[in-house]
Amino acid sequence: MAGFILRRLLSTIPTLLGVLTIVFVMIRVAPGDPALAILGDNASQEALDAFRERMGLNDPMWVQYLDFLRGIARGSLGESMISGTPVLTSILEVLPYTLELALGAVFFGVVIGTPLGIMAALKRNGWLDYLLRVVSLVGLSFPAFLTAILLILWLAIDWRLFPVISTPTGGIGDRLYNLFLPALSLGLIMVAYVMRTARSAMLDVLGEDYIRTARAKGAPMRRLFLHHALRNALIPIVTVIGLYFGLMIGNAVLTEIIFNRPGLGKLIVLALNQRDYSTLQGLMVFSAFLVVMVNLLTDIAYGLVDPRVKLK
Repeated sequence: MAGFILRRLLSTIPTLLGVLTIVFVMIRVAPGDPALAILGDNASQEALDAFRERMGLNDPMWVQYLDFLRGIARGSLGESMISGTPVLTSILEVLPYTLELALGAVFFGVVIGTPLGIMAALKRNGWLDYLLRVVSLVGLSFPAFLTAILLILWLAIDWRLFPVISTPTGGIGDRLYNLFLPALSLGLIMVAYVMRTARSAMLDVLGEDYIRTARAKGAPMRRLFLHHALRNALIPIVTVIGLYFGLMIGNAVLTEIIFNRPGLGKLIVLALNQRDYSTLQGLMVFSAFLVVMVNLLTDIAYGLVDPRVKLK
């Protein structure tokens, strides 16, 4: 297992390097002058030149790229052009709120989507299967922000079961209470993905020869389902969870804005409004690193679920 994890770790290095290069180029080729955007149109030429010199914007592109990589290697994402605060410090202050929102959405997706997908597979072509397939299609069709608005109108304003503004303060009970509605609105998309994947995976497994052989030998349905079918159907489910966790992080940005929650979303909007390019660059790098790490954990989960993966 250690060798398998080491191989996966080494394989992430080219991916991270490619992502860092793309982020660096995107920020540099974006239209507009950062100095002019920060200091304003009325800034003197001397002030603009001093700002560009201080931020290293006058250096050749390859020098800026090497400085960028050195900073990443030291664990630094640079400093805000506006406040001078280290970008990593600003990110770490709000990261827990975004992670708990994304993990809450994944929790709803797995806990609700997996059983429903398995039920649809076991009742294939029945009324329940058709109903759940329609529900999953509707879930995939609704964008995250529209789902959030509808839930606010329904559960927060009409029924007054949950607060309109999600404030992650207080004890664990209060935090979970405030987290429920935004996590549910974000998790409904995950429910649809997981449901469809679980149904397809379970149908594939139930059609295998070893399942038919076990049935012919009179294996109990409970043992057949838990020990043979379910474990082999987990790999595609783990795959979709890992792949769409990055999507959850992206959709969490809109959800945080709608529910007025602190997190990476509000930090991104603030950086955009202030034209804080260094903070935007740091946020893009950190988000990419987070997605790569999630994919690495997904690969490791493969090895735990299916030992054959470790041999590849």
